[in-house]
Amino acid sequence: MLLLIFLGLITSAYLGLVVAFIYGWKKIPEFKLKGNSSENSFSIIIPFRNEAENLPNLFKSLTNLNYPSRKFEILLVNDASTDHSRQLAEIFQNEFQELHIKVLDNIKNSTSPKKDAIRTAIHVSKFDYIATTDADCIVPANWLHYFDEMIFSNNSKMIAGPVGFIQDSARRKAYFQRFEELDFISLQASTVGAFGIDKAFMCNAANMCYEKETFLRESGFNADAGIASGDDVFLLQQLRKKGLKVDFVKSAKAAVLTNLQQNLSGLMAQRIRWAAKTSSYSSNFAKATGIIVFLKNFSLIVFSVLALLGLIPYQFLMLVFLLKFIADFILIHKSAKFMKSEELMRNYFWSSIVYPFFTSYVAILSLVKDFKWKGRRFKK
Repeated sequence: MLLLIFLGLITSAYLGLVVAFIYGWKKIPEFKLKGNSSENSFSIIIPFRNEAENLPNLFKSLTNLNYPSRKFEILLVNDASTDHSRQLAEIFQNEFQELHIKVLDNIKNSTSPKKDAIRTAIHVSKFDYIATTDADCIVPANWLHYFDEMIFSNNSKMIAGPVGFIQDSARRKAYFQRFEELDFISLQASTVGAFGIDKAFMCNAANMCYEKETFLRESGFNADAGIASGDDVFLLQQLRKKGLKVDFVKSAKAAVLTNLQQNLSGLMAQRIRWAAKTSSYSSNFAKATGIIVFLKNFSLIVFSVLALLGLIPYQFLMLVFLLKFIADFILIHKSAKFMKSEELMRNYFWSSIVYPFFTSYVAILSLVKDFKWKGRRFKK
């Protein structure tokens, strides 16, 4: 009986969380550009390490930015690349001098190379706002316009934006890639939902902007310099804790696109890296969310075993799974529709069965296992 009460309590907490995210999603209106004149100036910072395969697509998208070139610069920070990434960056710099491109070498001051790279660029940046993306991404033509109008409308100190995946119609996605995309869409739904209920705790540095003055005044990254990743979520939580204005630009047209993982081991390594920083969150809501999600998914595995052994009624377990299945579907479908990826929902049923095992495995490993990132190993 106590076990069933525990499962009921965890399920109630989980459903309450999902319902809150659904409400938060609805609360944030879709953002549409009004065509205002460009008001703000941006320093685009892009760290890179061994990204020779991806940089050409990124550079092409940067040349297509629809924003006055005098109002933005591009700072490319080489993080000890061993391929010809730096040479590609220098060629890009020489061929498009009107874009005010600088190629820098990372100055390491901590155990977090990416945070060091961003700080290296910020110290030489000349504009008021920092926009960040990743070297394996492509940015939309009106990317800076979305940031500019959000700042003008809301006086935002930090803005997060949506991230999607580059689609290749010529290749059939592997099942793990369909799972990856669906899982990522669920994370994005939770991200937007948390912004909507004023509990924002997640964002993605692949599509992010913040005021340079605020970053410098609040000593951005100093509090979490010893943690390898988290240049996005820790800064967001730090600014929210100070009561500063943070917003999400809810527009699929503002989405930055990135690549799917090429193999299952890459996906697992990425998710372990993401999960490893959860215990260092400063947001109590973020920690509570992580605990509830883990307990809910892990309990489904445990109670499935107990049901198979006849120790608890399987009907109760099926009811709990069905409630989770429906609540998750409503939230994820909203995000999939927003990203024009509704066909992914065809994979929802089998993914909902795999997900408890996947997330539990990742969560447990993230607590005990070191992780690799860009060819380097980082201690937990």
